[in-house]
Amino acid sequence: MTGMAGRQRLLPCVCLGLFGVLGWVWVSFASFPDDQLALEALDAVDRGAFQPQSALSEMEFASISSYRGPGNRDYRSNKELPIILWWSGGLFPHFPGDTERIDCATSSCLVTSNRKVQLYKRTASIIFYGTDFRAYEAPLPRLRHQTWALFHEESPMNNYFLSHGPGIRLFNYTATFRRESDYPLTLQWLPSLDYLLTPVAVSLEEKNRLRREGLAPVLYMQSHCDVPSDRNRYVQELMKYIQVDSYGKCLNNKPLPEHLEDTATATGEDHAFMNFVARYKFHLALENGVCPDYMTEKLWRPLHQGSVPVYRGSSVVADWMPNDHSAIVIDNFPSPKALAEFLKRLDESDEEYLKYLEFKNPRRITNTRLLEALETREWGVNDMSKPNYLNGFECYVCDQENARLAAEKAYRKSPKKNRPPRPKMANNSHMGCPLPSPGYGDVKDLPEDDGWLQIWPQDYWQSLDQAEGLESLIRHNESDPSLLWKHIQNIAVSRARGKH
Repeated sequence: MTGMAGRQRLLPCVCLGLFGVLGWVWVSFASFPDDQLALEALDAVDRGAFQPQSALSEMEFASISSYRGPGNRDYRSNKELPIILWWSGGLFPHFPGDTERIDCATSSCLVTSNRKVQLYKRTASIIFYGTDFRAYEAPLPRLRHQTWALFHEESPMNNYFLSHGPGIRLFNYTATFRRESDYPLTLQWLPSLDYLLTPVAVSLEEKNRLRREGLAPVLYMQSHCDVPSDRNRYVQELMKYIQVDSYGKCLNNKPLPEHLEDTATATGEDHAFMNFVARYKFHLALENGVCPDYMTEKLWRPLHQGSVPVYRGSSVVADWMPNDHSAIVIDNFPSPKALAEFLKRLDESDEEYLKYLEFKNPRRITNTRLLEALETREWGVNDMSKPNYLNGFECYVCDQENARLAAEKAYRKSPKKNRPPRPKMANNSHMGCPLPSPGYGDVKDLPEDDGWLQIWPQDYWQSLDQAEGLESLIRHNESDPSLLWKHIQNIAVSRARGKH
């Protein structure tokens, strides 16, 4: 396996803590009332809301139960519908209550956040939130009649379990930032084309005036310092060759004005804050994790403001840029010094710099992939005319499950005339992200006590251990998640003997 040499060097140490023994006592339900599920409330721990730091935090949630897709002719009563269980109850996109009927494009389902339906025969699929998913908390045994669905729009650093084949293969349906997923969320941080076309917040004349007064050409603002992309190491090297104004907790060399201190992490779009950062010609936009198609507000907000992003994150970011003169991609330069020299040349040439802002003219947007994706995506970002992507994905799962169940029924009724539904399984293209590497330099040149080296490469490989362990638990039809550690040990012994 690629990277095994690095893995051997890192000596993985899996520390899973205490496992809670899964001891569900199941009570059979003859049927559900048409109006709602008659289920007891979950414990406070189960119902605790998970508040992710992502585009979700700015999204308005609304039930879509009153909407019926134009192709939906599903008039079954609630007690006849398949059930979809949201395992991460705090992300359940319906209010109030924990159960609701949804009428989607072609079919209908009941959706719930009540885990007590896990073993019910009508529970057809379980949706997991990737950041919350832990091998030692997975619902076991995995029932043969149920599919698993993954929703994960956040950073790869939140759960490297999903970046390994044994982990992602556990899921049948996916909604991730990767374009190859079943329900892609690639442009989740880009509200609309108009967001990109917004006129520059600060004119070039004003930027040049501020430069003459001593403002640096480059802005860096970051308060999350210890991350897999190791971005601070690169920025620190870049600072040797060009002036950078760095705000926030990481590499700080300049204080924010007092009235902007509350927005130091740049998690919102406060008008005064946005105008403050828009004064800079260049905005260092380095994601916390490196993975194809993983692009956040760090990229889209500078484009919105008219400050040229100097970007590292998605290796295929060029596929989504308005044109080929929209962003400056760090990995296109052999060194921080070469990048600094290029930025200095642009800083000194108004004509060359302005080429990077030409996309503000709609006629200069030449990327048809970007335009088509914005036009055809079925979900919207705070657009009440479209479902948000949480509701959209659960409807995707609902329609897929109804189609699967119908195919299974037809096959059982007449196996000679009908084929069984083909099993669906995710693969690495749906999520897989590479082993973290140093932001600058070679991993072999880092001292053994380097803080980044001791955390992120080890986390990556330990996640593989957990993915293989859970896969083994499911393969052996285990129902006790506390056996995960034993399975991981057995795999490690087998690997050491060359049998794995």
